[in-house]
Amino acid sequence: MGPQQHATHGVLGLLLEVDGEIVVDAHPDIGFLHTGIEKSMEYRTFHQAITLTDRIDYLSPYSNNLAYVNAVEKLFGITAPPRASWLRVLIAELHRIGSHLVWLGTTGIDLAASSVLIYTFREREEILKLMEELSGARMMTSFIRIGGLPADVPPGFLDGVGRFLERMTARLPEYDDLLKDNPIFKARTVGIGRISAADAVARGMTGANLRATGVAYDVRRAFPYEVYPELSFDVPTETAGDSYARYRVRRREIEESIRICRQVLDRLPDGPIRIDDPLVAYPSREKIHQSMESLIHHYKLATEGPIPPPGEAYAAVESPRGEYGVHVVANGTNLPQRVRVRAPSFASVQALPLLVRGHMVADCIAALASIDFVLGEVAR
Repeated sequence: MGPQQHATHGVLGLLLEVDGEIVVDAHPDIGFLHTGIEKSMEYRTFHQAITLTDRIDYLSPYSNNLAYVNAVEKLFGITAPPRASWLRVLIAELHRIGSHLVWLGTTGIDLAASSVLIYTFREREEILKLMEELSGARMMTSFIRIGGLPADVPPGFLDGVGRFLERMTARLPEYDDLLKDNPIFKARTVGIGRISAADAVARGMTGANLRATGVAYDVRRAFPYEVYPELSFDVPTETAGDSYARYRVRRREIEESIRICRQVLDRLPDGPIRIDDPLVAYPSREKIHQSMESLIHHYKLATEGPIPPPGEAYAAVESPRGEYGVHVVANGTNLPQRVRVRAPSFASVQALPLLVRGHMVADCIAALASIDFVLGEVAR
């Protein structure tokens, strides 16, 4: 089965052993989309490597940015200013909503519920427009810097986010009307691709795939980062561990992300968006115009990049697909010695054989779609 063109679920091949229409075993064949991003980052400065992280999980690039920058900030022993940290959470949760919408729409297409894609991409388009307003790019925003953000949000951006959240909340019942009690959708997903909590943990699954088995593990709760400890949100779980349970978890996570975004809008503090450290963060434009030293620091950061002390650091975030972690090793130069990504999709793909054994070939599509993997994470 496959490999399919990369615009579907990524270029993944599955070697199926079948007895008639029943799958006896499956062997995932990865590597068709290998990008060499981890190796490429060793030849970029710590600033330049940020743009490469967007391409790993291209449906939620900001999760990639945030994990990498958090790891580098640990090397420097710094934290972003409060306003920057709150805005980072806002952008990350908007990307989570957008990623879940892509998953919901494409899963509908896979199971012949084609109308769902039109609804979900209607809302995702609003998120992409907000990202373009914020950064100039719709998807690969790279809107983060070591020590903060490249700029504050433009005028009217926060009001636009508030209007989107209102529309998103009002339209969620439409998704439920299409899928929640749809007998065809439930026949294709209930009991399909079931995995137990023990098997999911043993295979390193995280995110909605793990929470659908009843394990309430969320990096935002287990290993809090940014300002998540100050926010109120629930960790949705189900117990069936099948494709329908994974759908229910992600559907509820959209509501929780909306809830988080509203809290950020209500509590966003004023203040700087980058730390004031010329050896790490770019000086403000005002300082560059007024100080020769600031101009020199800007030039050195742009050409050489910041130089952290020797050491290593690991930072993890809760991406839409689970625990996304980045391990960075510094050797005292302006280039990272090693960057290693802990990708949640890799663990999900290795569990595919367990999900499809004993099911019909047609059910492989439902199981495959339900685990929401991105091959850019797997073959990186």
